[in-house]
Amino acid sequence: MLKGKVAVVTGGSRGIGKAIAEKFAENGANLAIIATRATEEAKKFIEELKEKGVDARLYTCDIKNPEEVESAAEEITADFGGVDILVNNAGITRDNILPSLSIMDIGDVIDVNLKGTMFVTRSFIRQFVRKKNGNIINISSVVGLMGNKGQTNYAASKAGIIGFTKSVAKEYGRKNIRCNAVAPGFIATDMTDKLSPEQVQEINKQITLGRLGSPLDVAELVLFLASDRSSYITGEVIKVDGGMYV
Repeated sequence: MLKGKVAVVTGGSRGIGKAIAEKFAENGANLAIIATRATEEAKKFIEELKEKGVDARLYTCDIKNPEEVESAAEEITADFGGVDILVNNAGITRDNILPSLSIMDIGDVIDVNLKGTMFVTRSFIRQFVRKKNGNIINISSVVGLMGNKGQTNYAASKAGIIGFTKSVAKEYGRKNIRCNAVAPGFIATDMTDKLSPEQVQEINKQITLGRLGSPLDVAELVLFLASDRSSYITGEVIKVDGGMYV
C-alpha cells in the first residue's frame, strides 16, 4: 500500500507513533523516526523495522526548537532523497486544573504539541510544494474537540492542531498536498498507564464501546489516510474514540 514511499513520524518510537511506524513498515514504507533522544529502546525499534525489509533511521531533535527541526529535516531529505508522508504525532501532557498549572506546564505543552507540529510541517512543506505531492497527518485528540477538566493546556494545543490542519489543507490543496487530523480518545499507552483502575473504570463509563482503544486502532486509520485509498479526503478531523464524543 505504501511501497517505496518515505514517511516521517515524530514521536515514532513509542505508543501511538510506534504503532503507526510498524503499520507503515508492514506496508512497505521507508521510515524516518524523529525522537527526542536516541534511547536504547528507540535504537532497538529501528532494527525491528529494518527486519520488515524497509529502510528505517532514527533522528533526534527537540521539535519545539525550529533550528533543530530544520536541521533534522535537511538530514532526512538528504538521506532518503525526499519525503512523501509526514505524521505529526509527538506530544506531551502536563495535567492539572488551570490555577495549578505553572507557566512551564502551559508553555511546554503548547510548544511541543502545537508549535512542534507547525515547525515540523513548515520544514517539509516546501519540498511537497516543489513536487506537487504530499500527505500530512496530524495527531490531535478528542479533547481538542470536546475539552476536558484538568487538561486546559493539552486541549488548547490539540484544538490548535485542528485549526492548523484545516488551514494547511486550504493553503496547499491546489498543490496536491493533503492534510488531515486524527483525534484519538483514550488509548492504552504509557500515558494512560498512570491512571488508577478506578480512573480507567470511570473513563470506560464515558465511552460508548466501554473500553479504551489500542494504538493499533489509531494506526489503522492513519495508514488509510496515508494511502491513495483516501486520495479525495483533506481537511478532515476523524475521531478514533469508541464513541466517547458523539
